[in-house]
Amino acid sequence: MDKFNDVLLETPKVRKDLGYPPLVTPMSQMVGVQATVNVLVGERYKNISKEVKAYIKGEYGRAPGEIDKDLMKKVLGDEEPIKGRFADTLEPGFEKG
Repeated sequence: MDKFNDVLLETPKVRKDLGYPPLVTPMSQMVGVQATVNVLVGERYKNISKEVKAYIKGEYGRAPGEIDKDLMKKVLGDEEPIKGRFADTLEPGFEKG
């Protein structure tokens, strides 16, 4: 419980860094978990969940605001985020009939 207030303070910072995603499922959990990890580890974004990485990559669509450039660089490196629909990057899963 001693770090609870720290997590509450970290949560809006994470949300800002992620481009202000709406806090509805699954984003509310992703923001909350990342804020908790940041506090427990003692370093912001030392460990980034695979879901947050996928969000930053664009697998959940485009962020409503601007994602922090340093965070984006940490996750993507030199890779570009997905510009269009994530589904368009996937191979077809069914054979044509």
